[in-house]
Amino acid sequence: MAATDYLVKKSDTDPISLIRVPSDDFDDWLKKQPKDLTNWINANAYKGSAGSFLIVPDKKGHMDSVLVGISKETPMWDYAALPAKLPVGTYQIKGSVKAAEAEAACLGWALGTYSFDWYREETKEFATLVLPKSASKGDYDALAEGIELTRDLINLPAGDMGPVELAQAARDLADAFGGACCVIEDKDLLEHNFPAVYAVGKGAADDRRPRLIDMVWGEDKDPKITLVGKGVCFDTGGLDIKPAQFMKIMKKDMGGAAHVLGLAKAIMIAKLPVRLRVIIPAVENAVSDKAMRPLDVVDSRKGKTIEIGHTDAEGRVVLADALALASEDKPDMILDYATLTGAARVALGTELPALFCNNDDLAQAILENGSQVDDPLWRMPLWKPYRKMIDGKTGDISNEASAPYGGAITAGLFLEEFVDKSIAWAHMDVMGWNLSSRAGRPEGGEAMGLRAVFAMIKNRY
Repeated sequence: MAATDYLVKKSDTDPISLIRVPSDDFDDWLKKQPKDLTNWINANAYKGSAGSFLIVPDKKGHMDSVLVGISKETPMWDYAALPAKLPVGTYQIKGSVKAAEAEAACLGWALGTYSFDWYREETKEFATLVLPKSASKGDYDALAEGIELTRDLINLPAGDMGPVELAQAARDLADAFGGACCVIEDKDLLEHNFPAVYAVGKGAADDRRPRLIDMVWGEDKDPKITLVGKGVCFDTGGLDIKPAQFMKIMKKDMGGAAHVLGLAKAIMIAKLPVRLRVIIPAVENAVSDKAMRPLDVVDSRKGKTIEIGHTDAEGRVVLADALALASEDKPDMILDYATLTGAARVALGTELPALFCNNDDLAQAILENGSQVDDPLWRMPLWKPYRKMIDGKTGDISNEASAPYGGAITAGLFLEEFVDKSIAWAHMDVMGWNLSSRAGRPEGGEAMGLRAVFAMIKNRY
């Protein structure tokens, strides 16, 4: 189902009232309630915790209303907890709702109804929410649709989401919004000067050959924003093969591509006044007799030669060509997403994306907007003294650092080499995956830092 199918403008039946309970001030709120309701709350030991609910019956024992605990800090996730837990039916928030809370409620509700059930015979059903009037002009629908696309693309098995299918997803998105999409395939990559993309993807099977996806949308007169996403549709590690436990969820290694396509969809639905470009190097890092080898030296679009210190550090290699291309038409900013390093996860865990940025104003804008929409990132340094750790011995630069420390930083420094120094650039190193389920965030593919960047772009332009 579509991301917003459980949000309706009106109901054919009388909706059940959702009565908001301030979880931060529950005791004070309780003192002001009628005795019958207070007795019912106490009898059920209900404490109004964030995201919790209590059904309140009428005198005949039928459902009359529902108390829902809503916090000040995380209202979106509090609402996200409800659609999967409430009895299936239609609900409406009682009383007037401020625009910010209405927006949070609608987006949270939409995210709370996400279920990747493409391969299941039975699908889940959820409770439905009547849209608060104050949310009618919000961005909840754009973000819900964009996040759904990101999650779906990551969750699809690699057998059904290879470079061919990823390119088709970009074409479909461009067609749906009046954009244009160009795809350069296989050995044509060499003719068009994308040697690094070809080098990583050349070992894949005939039906999974490498591609460079280039999508554009918007008016030429508007500010240029270029999104770049790592599209490694499955990562075996190459000849430096991964152990089974680390290869298992490598269908998510195209999560960067999924993020930029989801963000692009949100931008296009919201009709933000930007000239958007999306660049995705789509490959499979396969094991074969044609795969790149350790200590091979690979050409790049920018002219720097890349020494392959480790075949499992392939993401930065394909991004080198993509970032070089992104720089050529001098956009206002380049924003890239990549499931790039385990080192970022060691430093920050799986739920907090690492942000690297060559421009303090852009970094601050992303962080501030992320904080405002509860989609945080953490800035990490592009620490110049570590640059020597990626000097090549045979090539200009190595994709493997000379020491096993600061791996997320050295990966960021590698990417920076392929970005024009005059262009504001931000790199998001994301997990792209929930290891366990939380309200509105089921286990599996996840959009991280997407809402933060959407808010930054919207507020800037």
